[in-house]
Amino acid sequence: MKDVCVITGGGSGMGLAAAGYMSKDKIIVVSGRTMAKLEKAITKLKELGYEAYACTCDTSDRKSVKKLVKFATELGEIKNVINAAGLSPAMARPEQLLRVNALGTVYINQEFSKVMKKGSVIVDISSNSAYVLPKFLISKKQYALAETDENLFIKKLTKRSNLAKGDYQRAGLAYAFSKNFVIWYASKCANEYGKKGIRVCSLSPGLVSTDMGNKEASEGGSMLKYTGENRMGTPDELGYAIATVADERNGYLAGVDVLVDGGATTGRELFK
Repeated sequence: MKDVCVITGGGSGMGLAAAGYMSKDKIIVVSGRTMAKLEKAITKLKELGYEAYACTCDTSDRKSVKKLVKFATELGEIKNVINAAGLSPAMARPEQLLRVNALGTVYINQEFSKVMKKGSVIVDISSNSAYVLPKFLISKKQYALAETDENLFIKKLTKRSNLAKGDYQRAGLAYAFSKNFVIWYASKCANEYGKKGIRVCSLSPGLVSTDMGNKEASEGGSMLKYTGENRMGTPDELGYAIATVADERNGYLAGVDVLVDGGATTGRELFK
């Protein structure tokens, strides 16, 4: 039975770039909302020598995630899951951002961990925006509601996000909450799933020159001045970092967030 690598948000950007750095002896499954985009990704991966398949999935819908799990398990043994699906502040309102970025991570981790075996890996993609969230706004008790009362989880974090003034600012705050949650939840899962031999960690990119990143450049670009090279990251750079973290040979890397933002977060702390 062949090993399978599943990449949500794998139709383009750093998700697709990560696929191109995975071992060619694995089956690659890319998922996203639009089959047309996924088909282009599959064509590219096949040209690179991969056995690759596409499956549409809305990660904010547990039934859709279950369909993706079934599709992937019929191809082989799931060895790597890279959850790169997500929305940015310019793309959605606070509630949708929280449902896709935060609850989507819960659904992916929960449903895939049910079928994954010892030696497998889950990497949840967060963002360096998680690090700019004021600590007094972070409530782990509210984060825990994502597994016990989804509607209350969304209600409370949406209410907190609405403290900001302006539509983009409210979306930005919701985005920061959703990505801070991803780091917390990946660490929680690392502790729980580690008993089954499943390694879990998160990775936080900075601003990356993808379609999504370019939409945020006018508002989120203020962080670039703190990077070492004063530039955005490239999809290829992030793809390599993600694939490295997701590689099962990196077996002792678990329960932490890998910050890949060109030094923006540390630079901000040093020079703000």
